[in-house]
Amino acid sequence: MKLVVMIPAYNEEATIGEVIGTIPRQIEGISKVEVLVVDDGSADKTVEVARDAGADEIVSHTGNKGVGAAFSTGIDNALRMRADIIVNIDADGQFNARDIPRLIEPVLKNRADIAVCSRFLGEDSEPEMPFAKRFGNRVFTRLVSLLARQRFTDTQCGFRAYSRDTALRLVLFGGFTYTQEVFLEACRKGLKIVEVPIRVKYSDVRSSRVVRNPFSYAIRALMIIMRTVRDYTPLKFFGVIGVLVSLCGLVSGSYILLHWLRTGLVSPHIPLAILTGVFLTVGFQLVILALIADMVGRNRRILEDAFYLIKRENYGGKNADR
Repeated sequence: MKLVVMIPAYNEEATIGEVIGTIPRQIEGISKVEVLVVDDGSADKTVEVARDAGADEIVSHTGNKGVGAAFSTGIDNALRMRADIIVNIDADGQFNARDIPRLIEPVLKNRADIAVCSRFLGEDSEPEMPFAKRFGNRVFTRLVSLLARQRFTDTQCGFRAYSRDTALRLVLFGGFTYTQEVFLEACRKGLKIVEVPIRVKYSDVRSSRVVRNPFSYAIRALMIIMRTVRDYTPLKFFGVIGVLVSLCGLVSGSYILLHWLRTGLVSPHIPLAILTGVFLTVGFQLVILALIADMVGRNRRILEDAFYLIKRENYGGKNADR
């Protein structure tokens, strides 16, 4: 079994060397450990420090594309490196790389397709997290849990382990971030996610590379979640909106009809009558759009299955049938 530890990095010259240096190279059940660094357009000496620290592979973006894009690049290159298990860990040192054996255990023993570090699973593992981050984490975790129809305690953490087959099945679009999208994608495809309680440490000096502005982060993350839900459940997404708009039209239309039956006149409710027509027309169109989108969604699933088989063949070799 080959483990590839991938590290997305953007201007992390101060910490990435220590992270690479603490990655265990001997793990029970793993025959080989390699380190892959994804440089997301760093302007400092991140690449040089990573190379000197012993990174086996370094892939660089020409500019800063975002942690989501760096994650996708890392997954693709880890598969090219013939990884059986892929671990993603941050370059800032908040996660202890020595916890990797503990994190990969559920995947290594085929008890999970994805193992996720949880910072809130158990009182002993709760971090000294700023209030704003803790509040935002809880809101997004509950939202993702609701949409995935499973209960999770931490959907924002990037310290995760993926089986090879899981990595082959992931189809992600978010360039800004990926953490919520992976949960929804994995749950939609019936992959098993297991949370592993692991302690983390936070720096009071270093600012987050992703959450620079909590409000901006929330908006962009919500957009990714909304698009993911739209793509995975188009019938519900457009259908529910269409039904609600149509109901508004039916309610206002019923009022207009009762008024006409009593008085024989539409006035003084002509504007409401026009609005009723708009509601009913738009609602009907949204319902039709929901049916068409559902048909497109079915074709997407067929294409994703074909894409999975193509990737498995391209990244095949001895691991093709795992």
